[in-house]
Amino acid sequence: MTLAQWRQWLREQLAGGESPAVDADVLLCHVLARPRSFLLAWPEYEPTPAECERLSALLARRQRGEPVAYLTGEREFWSLALEVSPATLIPRPDTEVIIEAALARLPARPATLVDLGTGTGAIALALKSERPDDTVLAVEFNPEAAALARRNGERLGLAIEVRQGCWFEPLDGLCFDMILSNPPYIDVADPHLQAGDVRFEPASALVAEQHGMADLHHLIVQSRDHLESGGWLLLEHGWQQGALVRDGFAALGYQQIETLRDYGGQERITLAQWPGRLNAENEHQ
Repeated sequence: MTLAQWRQWLREQLAGGESPAVDADVLLCHVLARPRSFLLAWPEYEPTPAECERLSALLARRQRGEPVAYLTGEREFWSLALEVSPATLIPRPDTEVIIEAALARLPARPATLVDLGTGTGAIALALKSERPDDTVLAVEFNPEAAALARRNGERLGLAIEVRQGCWFEPLDGLCFDMILSNPPYIDVADPHLQAGDVRFEPASALVAEQHGMADLHHLIVQSRDHLESGGWLLLEHGWQQGALVRDGFAALGYQQIETLRDYGGQERITLAQWPGRLNAENEHQ
C-alpha cells in the first residue's frame, strides 16, 4: 500500500476512538520518523515491509486501548517534546493552564520554584523554558519517573534539579516563591478509572484517599512551611473539587484565592498566596 492508502486504512481501523485521524498520523510519523508534512507531500511513498510490520503492531496495541503517547514514547507539552512511559501520567493540554497562571504571578526577578509530583517533569520544564534564570526544583516519589524527568531535562537542555522522595521530604528547610502540583485527585471508586487512557496510567499518580482530597489537603497544609511570604501555591484538581480546595485555602489563612477554568470550561486550577508565617492566622491548625 502507498502512504495515502495506509493513512486511510489506519483511520478506518481506529474509527470509534476519540481521534482516529490524529492517532493515525501520529503513528505514521512515529514509524517513518518523518514530520506530518511528509504525509501530505509524499502520498505515493510505499512503506517498507519493516515499517508495515511496526505499523500493524502499534495499531493492534492502540485498538486494545493503549494510549498513543505510550506507543510512541513521547507527548508534546508547552511546545516541549517530552519522553513519557507507563511510569508517568501523560501530560494533558489542560495542565498548561497552570503554566499560564504561574507566569502571570511570578515576580520579575529570578524566583525559586518547585513542582511536586513532577512525573515527566512537564510543569517544571515548561516554566524553566520560559524563565531560564529561575531556580526550578522538581520532586517525584517514583524512582523510574524521577529518572525520566531528569532525562527530559537533559535532552531539552533545561537545567532543573529533580529530587526523589515524597512531597516535601526532600525539601527540608527550603522555601520557595512558588509551589506547583498536579497531584492525585481521583476518588478510588470513580468509574472513569476504568475508561480511556487512564486504564493504562499509574494508579498512584491518579488516586487519592478522602474522595480524592487527601493529597490536595496535605499540600495546602504543608506548603505553609515552604513558601516565602507572598509566595504562591498552585494546584490542579478535579472539576468538582474547586470549592473544597478554596475552602481549604481560606481555612488556613491563604489570600488571593482564585479558581481558573481549563480549556473545556471546567474548574481545574486553584491558586492562593501565602501572606507569611508570622502574619497568617491558624498557622498550626
